Amino acid sequence: MEAMIQRLLGKNSGIVIEWLDGLMPSILNFLLQGLIAIIVYLVGGRLIRFLVKLVHRSMDKAGTDEGVKQFVTPLIKYGLYLVLIFIIMGLFGIATTSAVAVLGSAGVAIGLALQGSLANFAGGVLILVLKPFRVGDYIIEDTKKNEGTVQEISIFYTKLVTADNKVIVIPNGMLSNSSLTNVSNAQERRVDMTVGISYEADIRTAKKLLFEVAQSDPARLQERDAEVFVSLLGDSSVDMGIRLWVPSQLYWETKFRLAENVKYALDDAGIFIPFRQVDVHIKQE
Repeated sequence: MEAMIQRLLGKNSGIVIEWLDGLMPSILNFLLQGLIAIIVYLVGGRLIRFLVKLVHRSMDKAGTDEGVKQFVTPLIKYGLYLVLIFIIMGLFGIATTSAVAVLGSAGVAIGLALQGSLANFAGGVLILVLKPFRVGDYIIEDTKKNEGTVQEISIFYTKLVTADNKVIVIPNGMLSNSSLTNVSNAQERRVDMTVGISYEADIRTAKKLLFEVAQSDPARLQERDAEVFVSLLGDSSVDMGIRLWVPSQLYWETKFRLAENVKYALDDAGIFIPFRQVDVHIKQE
């Protein structure tokens, strides 16, 4: 090797060889540090995954809310990886205090640029602390009228799954700063229905008939009687209101079944349900 360098560089070969000899220990030291850093990263990564799984299992045993687990687990994971990066930087002789100072300065600029993301993070913390909803609840976001079952509460966003299996992603900041309706928070829910009957029909007969239909519904809570009443005297119909209480998870199937049974009962009794129509009168001259 030295002979080849001497032939290539001639008189200056001695200087180059001496420079390479002085540089070789630094190169070897750097390669050794790099190898150690790779080993530390691989071992640290495995240890972090083990610790995250351990924390997740501990929260499962403690019965921690699913949303809290989805929010806290990534924070622990990213925090441990940040510590691992500082350890690797220390292996290369980079002072962690200087790195923290640089990150702090950069954090101010990043924070100004990512104000929305930080607001979403704070919103996620508020959601977990105040618990306006949990994973599995059906909510309606009143501002944009998005609705669905809460699937995940992450660091920045909340995912909803609609009834037709679409995924809606809503920033946590929006959910924490606007009104929303939690439909499934309570164990009981009231089914409200309005049906119109003609003015020629007997109200007493219709009330008795509708009460029997509502009262006999299999999902009705037995401790709560159904209600039937005249809701409105409309332009072309007498609107009858029907109310009954059911378990929240049976709301939709009860609502659909009630509408069907009401139609059958009114048809069997010969009670006409008015509908919008246009009468055309032809005048012959």
